[in-house]
Amino acid sequence: MAGRYILALLFLLNQLGLCGVANATAVDCSRTYTLALHDHGLLYSADTDTGIDKDVADELIRRSGCKVTVSLMQRSRIWQLIESGALDFSLSGITNSERDKFASFAWYFSNKYYLLVRNDSGVHNLPDFEQNATLQLGVIRSFRYSESANRLVDKLQETNRVSQAGGLAPLYQTLILSRIQGMIIEPFDFPALEEKRIRAMSTIIGFSDPAVPHGLIMSKKSLSAMQLEQWSTIIHSMRVDGTMRRIFEKYFKPELAAALVNF
Repeated sequence: MAGRYILALLFLLNQLGLCGVANATAVDCSRTYTLALHDHGLLYSADTDTGIDKDVADELIRRSGCKVTVSLMQRSRIWQLIESGALDFSLSGITNSERDKFASFAWYFSNKYYLLVRNDSGVHNLPDFEQNATLQLGVIRSFRYSESANRLVDKLQETNRVSQAGGLAPLYQTLILSRIQGMIIEPFDFPALEEKRIRAMSTIIGFSDPAVPHGLIMSKKSLSAMQLEQWSTIIHSMRVDGTMRRIFEKYFKPELAAALVNF
């Protein structure tokens, strides 16, 4: 009877995210898992080894009690390995019909997208950019965005007006050099706008789409249905007990942090 009571208590503590031991017993730790981060603004900086996704990964690993090998990859490579089952997890991913076939998601924040354009491009709204055939748009390779942003990218791609890069830094550089006249950004990219030259030369235009959920990416090929549920539960517990909001408050003002994680 006492043993049954203890098991029930451990399960309850695990659901509340209050007990590391309970979390360890709730997740299958029979093997070492793999997780990849990608270098992207406040989500993760390889230069400082800090960021929102790094903090989320650290807490996810701590609560699971499992051994997880963490690496750094480009986003395009991450999606390939998630699909093949050679990678178990990544973070801050968004879904679409194709990705839903091979990945499962545990949402932990939601944000909108924006078009950053050079002031000398003559662009004041989205149609201005789309209709000017001389303007080039920069995107990160394999990234997808909100519905309207994706529609703009796909339409411009048909006429070779999209330049792809492996990350934010080269996109900002090509924007400064005027090799592209616009790029799609999100709140995590805003700190780069504090760089005086970029701020002085650019304008931000919002897409009208609702915020897009981002979450833990889990490979359906490498993880069982039970494992997918176990890791999703940890993310959920981090949202319920306020841990996720506290992580975001390290990088954003409280009001913006709350808007990102409460959806």
